[in-house]
Amino acid sequence: MPERRVPIAPQQVDAPLTSAAVFLVVTVRDDALAAARAVLAGIDDLVASVGFRHLDGRLSCTVGIGSRVWEPLTGSAPPAELHPFVEMAGATHTAASTPGDLLFHIRAERQDLCFELERLVLEQLGDAVHVEDEVAGFRYFDARDLLGFVDGSANPVGPALPEATLVGAEDSAVAGGSYVVVQKYLHDLSAWQRLSTEEQERIIGHRKADNVELDDAPEGSQQAHKSLATITDAQGEHDILRDNMPFGSPAAGEFGTYFIGYSRRLWVIEKMLERMFIGDPPGLHDRLLDFSTARTGTTFFAPSATFLSGLDEDAG
Repeated sequence: MPERRVPIAPQQVDAPLTSAAVFLVVTVRDDALAAARAVLAGIDDLVASVGFRHLDGRLSCTVGIGSRVWEPLTGSAPPAELHPFVEMAGATHTAASTPGDLLFHIRAERQDLCFELERLVLEQLGDAVHVEDEVAGFRYFDARDLLGFVDGSANPVGPALPEATLVGAEDSAVAGGSYVVVQKYLHDLSAWQRLSTEEQERIIGHRKADNVELDDAPEGSQQAHKSLATITDAQGEHDILRDNMPFGSPAAGEFGTYFIGYSRRLWVIEKMLERMFIGDPPGLHDRLLDFSTARTGTTFFAPSATFLSGLDEDAG
């Protein structure tokens, strides 16, 4: 009889943009891998238990695993490109590399659903993990960031979405998964607001009111954020999926954007950050960084739901 193939079910990398999200990054104690593994294997059941309480809430949770714990946690070789976040140190700004073994990207239309799922995940993990970072994000008006510009409008759609985000036959052991990079940016909103709208638009590369793209600057001169974050080569343009979220506390004077990028190819996001922080040409960094500071930077791989659900039985 022919070998029975189990269908690969992707995680909800391509879940629709929601009104609320939680980004939870933790490190795992070396002697608690079994406990963490059991929680990851049962994450779908946990999402179903919470999500059933409001079926229109579109609750989902995408789990990412870092390079430090991939092999001991999964019992398998790591994805081909998976490695720790590479610090990008330019002449003026640095993309910092910070700790993180597991990422829980929780999304829903209601903040209470995100809160409850995060609470239960941390309850089940217990002292097996240490929380490195936790951010609660929200959708801001018509998908704008706190700088006032529409964010994520270049995301791939339709058939281009899985093509851009999901690993395929090139790394068959982890097919259906995606590389994930996260960074927490804090904005100097007062300094940004002192700029004219025209100067802000030149920095971003879009018109503020209607999100229309501006023409690229001449090659070799200062490029806008839009241009520096666009990666092209002989094969054409390489898209990634962004599900960034604003966050902050006016009382604490904290205003930020949580960047999260999903990609079939990790090098695409790394090249984007290199162009932003080092500059293209070198020395002409992304001027957005003069107003936005990267406080964290961590890389993960989000395996398929099939891979996750089999962890507890397959990994030693």
